[in-house]
Order: sequence, then structure tokens, then C-alpha cells
Amino acid sequence: MTIIGIAGGTGSGKTTVVRKIVQALPPHYVAVVPLDSYYNDTTDLTDEERKAINFDHPDAFDWKLLVKQINMLRRGEAIEQPTYSYILSNRLKETVHVEPKPVIIIEGIMTLFNKKLRDIMDLKLFVDTDSDERLIRNIQRDVVERGRTVDMVINRYLDVLKPMHEQFIEPTKKYADLIIPQGGENLKGISILCKYIEGLVPGAKIKD
Repeated sequence: MTIIGIAGGTGSGKTTVVRKIVQALPPHYVAVVPLDSYYNDTTDLTDEERKAINFDHPDAFDWKLLVKQINMLRRGEAIEQPTYSYILSNRLKETVHVEPKPVIIIEGIMTLFNKKLRDIMDLKLFVDTDSDERLIRNIQRDVVERGRTVDMVINRYLDVLKPMHEQFIEPTKKYADLIIPQGGENLKGISILCKYIEGLVPGAKIKD
């Protein structure tokens, strides 16, 4: 089993990179574990307290559960991955059944932040994209998918996302084995990455 961690700022193109890796490898070869599924359970908090949570701070994540479940997958055990609602700012009762696969990809803004999680990884990636481009992608995504206005997204970016990125996400770049500039638009870089993964995983054959 090969465990790959993919980090990078919000809107950097991590999801696109993951999708291209999944498409390049044989069907049913990859399990993707999103960091966003592991926000802390806030059931005991009031709605007001939930809305006050900084979801771009490392303390917002249930690292203990994530590390435990990745280790379970590594041992060949299936997991029940939690699911999270951005609308409710809390975990849902439903879980996602994830079977161990030859390649496990952990993807999220702070995937490289936690040392215990990093130590499990065979390959660590950082998707590096210009901050202006990331802001534009955040506006496009949050307005359509999360019902926010443009002003809300910009204010949140300036007040929360930018300082949290500079304090907690950007410094994790030093832990990366590979840095992918321009995110999902870097087709040559992703192609080289896929060929490298093919060499890591016995029996894998990258699709041309």
C-alpha cells in the first residue's frame, strides 16, 4: 500500500490533482480520504458557538481519529469515514465505508501539518498556486456551492484564510517531497507525478 498526502491552500487545485491521479491509475485502485471529513464533532456546541469556530486552524480537525483510521487502512482494515456538513457546521450521522486500496490519498489544506500523519505517508505533495488565483477560485466555489456572497468570501479570505494560510499551511511546504506549481493546470508535472506513483505501486499501470 502507498499512502500519499496532498496539501495546499484552499483553492490551490488539490482536488483536481487528486482527480487526475485517480483517473490515471487502474479503476478501483485508489481510496481518497478528504481532511475536510475530519472536522471535530461539534454536537455539544450551540449554533452560535459552531459559527465562531475557525475551520482554517489546525485545532478544528480531529487528528486522532484521522491518524487512527489511516493506520487501520494501512493494516488492511476498512473504515467508516465521517461526513461533514458546511451548512450545519457539524458532522452528519452518515458515514462513508472505505475499503483499503493499493493507493490511499489524504487530501486537504493541512494534510502535512500533523507529524504523526506525515510519518505514515510514503509520498508528500504540496500544490502551490498564486494567492490571487486561489481567491478567485474560492469566490467561484463558495458563491455557487455554499451560498455565500462575494463580499462574504472576500472578507473571510482577508480576515481568516490569508492569515491562517501564512501561519499554518505555507510552512508545511518544507515537508513536501514534491511541489506542484499551478495546481491542476500543471499537466506535465502531474504526468511525471503519475509515472512516479506507478513505480511505487506494484502492479499499477498508468493510463496513457
